[in-house]
Amino acid sequence: MKAHAIKNMRTSHYAISTLLLVSIALFAVTLQADDFTDQDLKDWQAAYESVVKEGRAAFTDPDLGNNGVVCAQCHPNGANTHPETYPKFQKQLGRVAALWEMVNWCILNPLEGEPLEAGSQRMIALQAYIHDERRGAALEPGKH
Repeated sequence: MKAHAIKNMRTSHYAISTLLLVSIALFAVTLQADDFTDQDLKDWQAAYESVVKEGRAAFTDPDLGNNGVVCAQCHPNGANTHPETYPKFQKQLGRVAALWEMVNWCILNPLEGEPLEAGSQRMIALQAYIHDERRGAALEPGKH
């Protein structure tokens, strides 16, 4: 009886080990990045550049607010926005905030406009433009 029990334990151990290895292999396959081509990279870059262009247009659009003030008056070419430092504490908001929240603060206050939804195309475009103007800056979240 002992030999039979030991054989069953070995078989169970082998089955569990095999199942574990197969599960790990399947999980690893799902973690691989999607395949993409050089054309994909060109298309994605063109889409990004188009959104940056939309952001530049919004940054200089007096219709973003209600008083004729534009973002570029205080931040020419995205100056003094420091997107690489977000999230960070913002005195105006009294808390740690994301870049989009500070963009909305500016729209509400100096521009006297209506806030944008965080995921709206216009907000994404504004952030893309601001980030693009600071391309190459080191990420330093929380820095002032």
